[in-house]
Order: sequence, then structure tokens, then C-alpha cells
Amino acid sequence: MEGRQSKIKVWVNGTFDIVHIGHIKLLEYASTLGTVRVGIDSDNRVREKKGEGRPYNGIEDRMEFIRSIRFVDSVVSFDSDNTLIDCIKEWEPEILVIGDDYNVGNIVGSDLFKQINFFKKLPNKSTTNILKLIS
Repeated sequence: MEGRQSKIKVWVNGTFDIVHIGHIKLLEYASTLGTVRVGIDSDNRVREKKGEGRPYNGIEDRMEFIRSIRFVDSVVSFDSDNTLIDCIKEWEPEILVIGDDYNVGNIVGSDLFKQINFFKKLPNKSTTNILKLIS
């Protein structure tokens, strides 16, 4: 894990409500670039973005689950765009790693990074697909 030995700080953020292999591969990739901090949407923010039935797992459980993944060095939560920006500014990461489906618009805080790396999503590996299967 050469990347994690470096002092380069890498930021990843998301909901991480139903974690799947796509999330693991994204975090694994991020860890090859440096020290990884994951920002996780608060429960209220998830409800605002994804609807009243979400999240399935509360913020404490989601944070603990992500914290337990070996590719992750630290975890924080945020409840608004402003809090997200404050978290990014406070930690001062150089690289943002984000799924390539976000390569279509405004990314909150994108101006705070020297580099944005888009991670190619794995085919048919998404929370949306999982939810379709279990509904």
C-alpha cells in the first residue's frame, strides 16, 4: 500500500448506506493515492437527498462500518454543503476521489482540491441495483 505511506491526503464522501463491492473498490483505489478520509452524509442529509425511507442504517453504524475497512484512515460526518466544505478545508486534502457518475455537474467543494480522480463504477454494482433486487 504505497499510497498510504505518503502524506498526500485523499478525500472520499458519500452516503454509504448499503455498502457493496463498488464502495470497497473505490476506497481501495483511493488508498493507493494516499491517506484516506471519508466524509459521510448525516441521516437528515440522506433523507433530504434520497427520501423519507432512507437511510436504512444510521450514521453511527455507517461510520463504524466504513471506519472498519482497511483502506480507510479516518471518517467524519457532515449535514450540509457548508459543513462538507468546512470539513474539507479543515483537513486540507489534495485529491478528491469520486464515482464517475458525478462527472456531470457541480461537485460541492471541487475548487478545494488540486486533483479530482473519477472512479469508474463497476457494472451493475450500485445501491440502486441492490435496492431493486430486495424490494
